Amino acid sequence: MSKKLSRVLRPSNLAGLIEEHEELRVSDLLAIDERVGNEIRLLRKARDKTIAELSEATGLSKGYLSQVERGISSPSVNALYGISRALGVTISWFFPPASEGEDELRDIVVRADKRRTLRFSTGITDELLSPNLGGEIELLRCTFEPHSESGPEPYTHRGEEAGIVVSGTLHLWIGDQHVVLNKGDSFSFKSNVPHRYANPSSEETVVIWSITPPSY
Repeated sequence: MSKKLSRVLRPSNLAGLIEEHEELRVSDLLAIDERVGNEIRLLRKARDKTIAELSEATGLSKGYLSQVERGISSPSVNALYGISRALGVTISWFFPPASEGEDELRDIVVRADKRRTLRFSTGITDELLSPNLGGEIELLRCTFEPHSESGPEPYTHRGEEAGIVVSGTLHLWIGDQHVVLNKGDSFSFKSNVPHRYANPSSEETVVIWSITPPSY
């Protein structure tokens, strides 16, 4: 029988608080390390960053980061904070919640109340509809607050993307083209073409957006 630990650092208290929880087996802790490491690796690749670049951004050694990604080493809270900041997410990103009794569906289903969310200072909120970033496609629900935008300058990345406007109005700039999309309109373009997007209206806009390969 595996040794048990009654006092552990759990995903729910990674803000730095250590609380008393129900007992957790060592094997469970190892599974958490492996899952967190895999989430870090997938997000790093989606961000198109090398381990060397992540090492430079965090001040953590390449060897240590490699061990963390493979689940060999467990990252400290400070290390995970640094990795999170370097990859543009919060610590909670690496612990996608599963509904009670549905842990085996974690890589298949995303319940509406369990979506991982990123909120940007520009007024855009992205909810990840894909279970993870390990597949060939990434699906997002993007909510644009009134007068929000991706930024004043267009940007590029690898892959292709497509989407459909669920509500509101989306302004999309692709290369030299500017198109206004309304509810029910859809789009598709190659991501290596400079692009940006905005909701200049006074109403919220919602878009279901897909990107392949994942480049969150």
